[in-house]
Amino acid sequence: MMDLIEIAAKLGIVPEEVEGWGMSTHSNSVVVRPKNQDEVRRIFTFARENKVPVGFRGTGCSYGDAAQNGEGILLDLTGFDRILSFDEESGVIVMEPGVTIEKVWRSVIAKGYWPPVVSGTMYPTYGGLLSMNVHGKNNWKYGTVGEHVLSFRFLTLDGEVHTCSREENPELFFAAISGFGMLGCFVEISMRLKKVYSGQVEVEAISTPTLEHMACFLDEHRDDYDYLVGWIDCFPRGKRLGRGLIHAARYLGEGEDPNPKAMLDPAAQDLPQRLFGVVPKSWMWRGLKFFMNDFGMRTVNAAKFFMGTRGQTRNKPYRQGHAAFNFLLDYVPDWKKAYLPGGLIQYQSFVPKENATRVHTELLRMCHRDGLIPYLGVYKRHRPDPFLLTHAIDGFSFAMDFKVTDQNRERLWYHAHKMDEVVLDAGGKFYFAKDATLESASAHRFFPKENLEAFLELKHRLDPDGLLQTNLSRRLFPEFAMSPVPTEA
Repeated sequence: MMDLIEIAAKLGIVPEEVEGWGMSTHSNSVVVRPKNQDEVRRIFTFARENKVPVGFRGTGCSYGDAAQNGEGILLDLTGFDRILSFDEESGVIVMEPGVTIEKVWRSVIAKGYWPPVVSGTMYPTYGGLLSMNVHGKNNWKYGTVGEHVLSFRFLTLDGEVHTCSREENPELFFAAISGFGMLGCFVEISMRLKKVYSGQVEVEAISTPTLEHMACFLDEHRDDYDYLVGWIDCFPRGKRLGRGLIHAARYLGEGEDPNPKAMLDPAAQDLPQRLFGVVPKSWMWRGLKFFMNDFGMRTVNAAKFFMGTRGQTRNKPYRQGHAAFNFLLDYVPDWKKAYLPGGLIQYQSFVPKENATRVHTELLRMCHRDGLIPYLGVYKRHRPDPFLLTHAIDGFSFAMDFKVTDQNRERLWYHAHKMDEVVLDAGGKFYFAKDATLESASAHRFFPKENLEAFLELKHRLDPDGLLQTNLSRRLFPEFAMSPVPTEA
C-alpha cells in the first residue's frame, strides 16, 4: 500500500494536519477538494487503482475522529455546495452534499421555510449530517435529519451513481444514512423543509432541581412543545445532583405573529457579533480561558443556574429567532479554543427511558468519584428511527463536555470506558458524530447483530477492498478496512 508521501507525490498535493472539532484528535492526510461528482469519481478511480484509503470530510464538525483519515486521502466536500432547486409550494430542496445548514436556512427563510432538524451549530454540511443521521432539540417529535430526506443520488467506489429512496434501492437508502461515510458519497440530496409562519419561536425557561425532575418534565410535556432541551450543572452533589434548566419552544401558528416578514428576513436572524453592543464576540474565547478550570466552571455553572432560576418563564413565554434559539454553539465564535491546548471531548450516551434516570445519575456520580467533572451537560428526549446504524432510541441522551489535558488524557479515556460499561449494560447506545473514546468491542455490543451483518454485507459488495475508511472506522470496525493486497507469485 502507498504511504502518505507517495500518495501526495502522485496527486501533487501537500499533506495537511487535520483535527476533530474538539481539537483533541489529529492526523495527517492528503486533502482533496472536489467541486463536483466527476472530481470525486476521479479520486475513487485513483484509490481503486492504487489501493489507497479514502475518507470524507465536510466542515469538520464531528467532535472526534469521524472526519479524519490519517495517512490516506480525505475528500473535503465543502466546495461541492450548490443548491440545485427549491420548490416553494412543496418545500422540497435539492442540493449537493457540501451545502451547510446555514446556506439552507438563509436561502429559504424569507419564503417561510426552516430546516426541520438542525444541530446546535449551523455549519455542518448535509453530506455529513446524513452520514451521521444527526438529531436536534426536537428528536422525540421530528426524528433525525434522515427522516426528512425524500431521496438522494449516491456515488459508489466503482463509479456508479445510484438513486436511492424508500422505494428505490431502500437497502442502500437506510444504510447510507447513518453509515458514517463507509459506503460511498452523497452527490445530490432531496429533502422536505418545514413550513413556518414566523421567524420566531415561543420559548419558556424552566428550572429543575435534579436530573430526575428534568427527565420527567421532558417526558410529560412532549406534546406541548416542538423543541425541548435541558442544560445540566454537573458540579453539585447530593440533593442538587443534576440540577438544571430546560428551554422549551414551539413554532408560532399562522396569524400568531402580527408582522411575520420582519423576522423572516435572513438579516434579522443574524446572531449579534458584539457583547452589549460593544465587545466583539470574536475576542470572547480568550476571556473564557481564565474560567476554563474546575473552579472557574463551577462558578460559571452556578451563576447560570441561579440567573436561570430567577429568570425562568414557565407559562410566561418570550419570543426568540429561529437561529438564536437553535444555534447556541455559534453565539461565541471559536469558543472551543478556550479548551486549548488539549481540546475537549463530548461523551454522549443514549439510554432507554426505563433506565435513563438511574444510568445518567450514576454517570454523574462516577464523574465526581473520579474527579473528572463535565464543564457542560445537555439532556434531550429521543425516539427510534429506521436507519441501519442509528444511535436513536426511545429514551434520553446526556451529552457531557470534558476538558482534555496532557495530565488527564489517559485517565479521561479510562473513565469514558468505565462509563461505557454502565451505559451498555442498560441497553444504551452512542453517537459517532460525537465519539472520540469508544472501543471496538463496545461499538459491536450496542448494534443488533443482524444490523451489523447487513451493513457489512453491503460494505463488502460496494467496497470489496475496504477502501472507504476513517480513523473512527478503523478504531471501531477494523473489519471494514481494506483486505490485504495480494502479492504476485
